[in-house]
Amino acid sequence: MELSTINSPKTHHNKLISDDDPPLPTMQLQRSKGGLVTMPFIIANEALERVATFGVLPNMTFYLMKEYSMGVTTAQNLLFYWSSATNFLPLIGAFIADSYLGRFLTIGFGSIFSFLGTIVLWLTAMIPKARPPPCNLLVSGQACKSATTAQYTILISSFMLMSIGAGGIRPCSLAFGANQFDKRDTNGNIKRVLETYFNWYYAAVMISVLIAMTGIVYLQDHMGWKIGFGVPVVIMFFSAFLFFLATPLYIKENVINNLLGRFVQVIVVAYKNRKLAYPEQNSGYHYNKGSEFIVPTSKLRFLNKACIIKSSEDVKQDGVAVDSWSLCTVEQVEELKSLVRVMPLWSTGIMVSINLSQSSFPLLQAKSMDRHITKRVEIPAASFGIFTVIALTVWLVVYDRVIIPLGSRIRGKPFRIGTKERMGIGIFFSCMAMLLSGIIEHIRRRKSIDQGLLNNPEGVVAMSAMWLVPQHCLNGIAEAFNAIGQIEFYYSELPKSMSSIATAMFGLGTAVANLLASVILSNVDSITKREGKESWVSSNINRGHYENYYWLLAIMTCFNLVYFMVCSWAYGPCVESGSKKLVEEDGEMELENVSRPGSTT
Repeated sequence: MELSTINSPKTHHNKLISDDDPPLPTMQLQRSKGGLVTMPFIIANEALERVATFGVLPNMTFYLMKEYSMGVTTAQNLLFYWSSATNFLPLIGAFIADSYLGRFLTIGFGSIFSFLGTIVLWLTAMIPKARPPPCNLLVSGQACKSATTAQYTILISSFMLMSIGAGGIRPCSLAFGANQFDKRDTNGNIKRVLETYFNWYYAAVMISVLIAMTGIVYLQDHMGWKIGFGVPVVIMFFSAFLFFLATPLYIKENVINNLLGRFVQVIVVAYKNRKLAYPEQNSGYHYNKGSEFIVPTSKLRFLNKACIIKSSEDVKQDGVAVDSWSLCTVEQVEELKSLVRVMPLWSTGIMVSINLSQSSFPLLQAKSMDRHITKRVEIPAASFGIFTVIALTVWLVVYDRVIIPLGSRIRGKPFRIGTKERMGIGIFFSCMAMLLSGIIEHIRRRKSIDQGLLNNPEGVVAMSAMWLVPQHCLNGIAEAFNAIGQIEFYYSELPKSMSSIATAMFGLGTAVANLLASVILSNVDSITKREGKESWVSSNINRGHYENYYWLLAIMTCFNLVYFMVCSWAYGPCVESGSKKLVEEDGEMELENVSRPGSTT
């Protein structure tokens, strides 16, 4: 399970509210509003939303196969689409919040949509006619009746409502909480107050994922779908209720211009001015007073034509362009350039997300193995993803509290592993995770055949499911290196004005990965079952060859590692200003944004 709650590195909370920033003219700050008193309500809103939505994900493959008579490929593809929507819609939510509704209304509407989504999903379990007639696709051996169009519509609408809700809550919650602090009234303690907020925020998010993957999964396994899906409805109700309860206490900012419009302006103006000659002197470019960008760089030079001043009439006396669709600033041009430059390295993280999104196959593996710790204690099959969370968390603590201080003492100066290096290490560990997954599955399948379980996919192999723990741990370490490395890279390389884009880029990559994962899975299924052969990804885990599928992903990840090295070399060294942003005054780096563990929803 991918931890999509990891959104950004902890070193960057100063980018949300920095001491060097001018007062925000669009924010209506009042001494009687905001502050730490609002934090429990904002944190509880997102934490409870994650418990509700993450709680229904781990066992969803079983629900679709047993209650909707779906094959494993169809069920996994549906989950891929759901996860893709859940990771893509926060980008749309951020745009809507910044351009139209503001963060408060966006979070509020998101909470309502998530609540409605959990209700609809619960109703599919409560109302028998909302599902196809009972039929065990794996045991009966007969053709099961497929869901009707209306039944599919109800199911998919529940997924979409929850995705829309996540798209409203997740991109806005963190920044909305930071907006509650009036930096003019904190007596110089804004950094300490924000650090306290971020620590509680990420601790709550981490705990919520653990509760979802243990408590909610346990209810589904032992008390059925009606209770297992009903509890998330209650949790989501309290998520929305607590958020709206503190409405009079919130500082609500007005909407501001969005970066997307600024990017479009640069492209349009550069195209309009494509026949314009470059100025012989650097004084012919339009820039904002006080901006660090006065002259455009030579990289992607064709975009520089967007900020060329054609005549003095193009600029007002106050230095502002008369028409922003005819003349852009150097800062706008450099923002777009920086985004274009990081895209190749962004694409290298997609393969890691594809590997992390393979939730159905480890679930079926765990279900077919002995999951007992003792004679009476058995780990639910859907809870094995918790080892990914644990490995990720342990690595973050070791890196932040052991490796960084120890390296700094040895070198006598601040030490950190570079962002690009961590991204590459993460790709390597992801490759090893897929390789090991294939080896463990090969052993498990041979044992199942030797024990006469070839045609009994629900039989339990005499092999401990704890053999699956190492591959989950490798996935957690891979995500700790690659995912957080990616987000720190975006934060350090993109201009400060693009912090929201830096946060959204990882989620966008995960969304693209989910779509590509569906394409890969569908093609593997259709190609390997030709001529009457059993598909590699058969619903009967013992007749399929999941190990071959894992090894195919390992080979693709290996090629991706080579591609990453080429992109890293082509990108060149990271900007010096980036490293300054990542190092605190005491010379030690702290992790700031450990958000989505998040499986891809």
